[in-house]
Amino acid sequence: MRTQVGIIGAGPAGLLLSRLLARQGIDSVVLENRSREYVQGRIRAGILEQNTVDVLTEAGMGDRLHREGLEHRGVYLQYPGVRHQLDFPDLCGRRVWVYGQTEVVKDLVAAQLDGGPPLLFDVSDVAIEDVDTDAPRIRFTDADGTPQVLECDVVAGTDGFHGPSRAVVAGGAGGQQLWERTYPYAWLGILADAAPATDELIYAWHPDGFALYSMRSPSVSRLYLQVDPSERIEDWSDDRIWSGLATRFAHEGWEISTGTVTEKSILPMRSFVSAPMRRGRLFLAGDAAHIVPPTGAKGLNLAVADVVLLSRALVRLLQEKETDLVDAYSDAALARVWRATHFSWWMTSMLHTTGDPFDAQLQLSQLRRVCSSEAAARELAENYTGLPL
Repeated sequence: MRTQVGIIGAGPAGLLLSRLLARQGIDSVVLENRSREYVQGRIRAGILEQNTVDVLTEAGMGDRLHREGLEHRGVYLQYPGVRHQLDFPDLCGRRVWVYGQTEVVKDLVAAQLDGGPPLLFDVSDVAIEDVDTDAPRIRFTDADGTPQVLECDVVAGTDGFHGPSRAVVAGGAGGQQLWERTYPYAWLGILADAAPATDELIYAWHPDGFALYSMRSPSVSRLYLQVDPSERIEDWSDDRIWSGLATRFAHEGWEISTGTVTEKSILPMRSFVSAPMRRGRLFLAGDAAHIVPPTGAKGLNLAVADVVLLSRALVRLLQEKETDLVDAYSDAALARVWRATHFSWWMTSMLHTTGDPFDAQLQLSQLRRVCSSEAAARELAENYTGLPL
């Protein structure tokens, strides 16, 4: 098989990269080791920055997003006795959308299979070779068990933290630098068939721990509780979860909406950044190069930002034979990654309780500052809605 760009991983980063390249006349093949059903069923992020919505819309992927997505003006910050709304358009002129990553992937897969570049599910034994030359290749076994070789001009590793691409970059002559932080708390997340009892997301600080009230549609709520990473989901009955949520979201004159819990899981939280995001003709994007805690709603949006930079660089390389943008890609992407990593750390540190009374007072002081200072509120709004690409 022969293509210009071999893309490993059919998450939103890989699929969007293929889409953007195709619109510029660049051929690609996307390889995915999971089934289509698994890829489309993964419950992930749900908040899209203004930039992400603009990119998807310009790529022809905005019809269902604009029809079914929920446009939001801001968020509520809550701590005992206070629920304060931050109005993003007033603060920075931008908004966010609630539209699950699951739905983004469904849209991208449907477009890819409807006359788009090849998308191969259920591949295995993926091996990347000769990335330090101008003719890299990907060896893999297809869904029928047949060994294949994909000859490329470029390989894009959008295969997440555990995929083979990151290890190949780390094996380069210069190695790879890693920065990592594991947080001492996790999120217990649920999907529930319950109409949201709020018009905006609620980020709640409470002595018992952080809670987040989000949604996926006018009839489905997505809610989170801070828990210890050692907790087991089997120990959390639906009644215990709803009780914990009601306590942490308690606010005078307001009640949480309950309903049938359709999915629940515990998500550990960590930050991870690796550099560089390139080795020769192999380029990393998304979770293959960086992971952020979900508090700042940055994971999917960072992957989209990577892909926008990478698609521009690859078009310039493959059509104009110029290397300036691919040479600058890693540094340009990492500058944005570190800004988002800091914002995610800051939101996480401000809202998650540690059990230390001193920490609690610092957190409450910071929350009061954001809720009373236009400058502090604008800083949060600018980062949350997405800095310019």
